[in-house]
Amino acid sequence: MEAQPEQRIRTPRKGEVMGIVTEMKGGSRMIVKCFDGKERLCRIPGKIKKKLIIKPGDYVIIQPWSVQSDERGDIAYKYNSFQVDQLKRKGLLT
Repeated sequence: MEAQPEQRIRTPRKGEVMGIVTEMKGGSRMIVKCFDGKERLCRIPGKIKKKLIIKPGDYVIIQPWSVQSDERGDIAYKYNSFQVDQLKRKGLLT
């Protein structure tokens, strides 16, 4: 298999956090274990709801809400498997 060329990968911007989806709750809501040590109930906003299919085990970037920022957030981006492998090689994921 031929090696894929390196591509630029989106990283969390200011105020965003990476995490992994642990549990689906229904109604486009899920529990995300964030890399800042908190578990948040996150939702998929309407503008990207039809574009994303998220399952437990997926790596995502979330934007915590301004109110209840330790408990809730919105999904901003989902990494595909190739991007997760690249992040692991670069040492950004364990």
